[in-house]
Amino acid sequence: MAWTYEQARAALAEHGQEHVLRFWPSLNPDERAVFLEELGQVDLRLTSRLIREWVLSEPPEERFSRIEPIPLIPKITGDRPDAVEAREAGEEALRQGWVGLFLVAGGQGTRLGFDGPKGAYPIGPVSKKSFFAFHAEKIRNLQRRYSCVLPWYIMVSDANEDATRAFFRSHDHFGLNPADIFFLKQRMMPCIDESGRFMLAERGRLAMNPNGHGGCLPAMVENGVIADVRRRGIRALSYFQVDNWAVKVADPYFIGYHILRNAEMSSKNHWKDHVREAVGVHCRCDGEYRVIEYTELDLYPQLLEVDASGRMIHGAGNPAIHILSPDFVERIVGLYDSFPWHRAHKKIPYIDERGERVHPSKPNGYKFETFVFDALRFIRHEPVALEIARAGEYTPIKQFEGDNSVTAAWQRMAEYWADWLDAAGSPVPRDDQGRPAVRIEISPEFALTKEEFLAKAAGRAFPTGQDLCLDAEGNVLQAPPAS
Repeated sequence: MAWTYEQARAALAEHGQEHVLRFWPSLNPDERAVFLEELGQVDLRLTSRLIREWVLSEPPEERFSRIEPIPLIPKITGDRPDAVEAREAGEEALRQGWVGLFLVAGGQGTRLGFDGPKGAYPIGPVSKKSFFAFHAEKIRNLQRRYSCVLPWYIMVSDANEDATRAFFRSHDHFGLNPADIFFLKQRMMPCIDESGRFMLAERGRLAMNPNGHGGCLPAMVENGVIADVRRRGIRALSYFQVDNWAVKVADPYFIGYHILRNAEMSSKNHWKDHVREAVGVHCRCDGEYRVIEYTELDLYPQLLEVDASGRMIHGAGNPAIHILSPDFVERIVGLYDSFPWHRAHKKIPYIDERGERVHPSKPNGYKFETFVFDALRFIRHEPVALEIARAGEYTPIKQFEGDNSVTAAWQRMAEYWADWLDAAGSPVPRDDQGRPAVRIEISPEFALTKEEFLAKAAGRAFPTGQDLCLDAEGNVLQAPPAS
């Protein structure tokens, strides 16, 4: 809703935020129109409540009398009967067209030193292909294998929508049908300074942040995703995040467990490396399923405990890989106002009283978000919690150096693919620590699994003494193009 200036001033004054209009006289007509449109979309009652509870007073702390580990379905190994049944059910769901994909891709590549959408970052260690390209190759493989269509719903943000759409167009939608790719935007929240005031990004624009990946739930309804899902007969949405390079999209095992157990929301979990690993902990709190974000672990010291052997008691890490049932999404949207909000203290650039841009050297404001995993507390049926091996399923890339960095991901994926090549009779050279001494990249369109690779690679020898990149046909690329 676009306000008039008088409406905006009155509404903002009611909530003590009229200071954001201080540069109004200097704005031109177009800037004024854009600013009024933006202001009309802010939920002032909600933001005022968050300011009262989370900025101007001590944040509320949720306490639990009992925190228990969640029961995990063991990692898929061998031909376990329950796993075979799940795989068959998942494959049938794929063949019937009952599966859609939901990708969270609203972030920018700033922490990777990249000017553009994070999904456009050239992550391929040899090919320089983007995150989007790798995920699209997985989709093409599955569509070919199961003779199906996998609609791809991609959640973007105000910051990257135009650039993301343009990137897809410039790459011919990565060989996928544009009619099966659906972009949607989530809501935005104002950034709040330490005194509880809205911040300005420009003289006529609020400093805003997306409302977190939990915002995907109302966004699915508000942007027509659920209507499209209903039209297509989709029963399960495979949810993943763009910076998890290794994620298995539409994993038949995972889908099968979800369907067979009539689950509303299912989650994959990997065992954490250590108690302080920067990943949420999946657990059961006073009988409700929860994920406690790693930034909140100190509020619950029992989550840091180990048993007599030194093993973590609560080691089920949440890598943000889920399956959502459309019925659940529609029901949960009506409960979205009951979702907890999470506060992050951040360095937020802003416009000061003189109209000059300031880049703070330390955290100076708050961003508020909801998280998709908080929907777990509203489930009516026992959820699926499937344990996975981190290798080949969870390789997040959050920054250019350090933990979860580009180079660390390249190394982990090289180790993963080197195992395939070794098994195929093309041993990979190693350094003195046993790590692959070359960069390796295998297109997921050529092979999604070790079994598929070995079947296609039978009788072949690969030049593993150098950086190796296999394309969608399994050809060795000498000078691969970037995409």
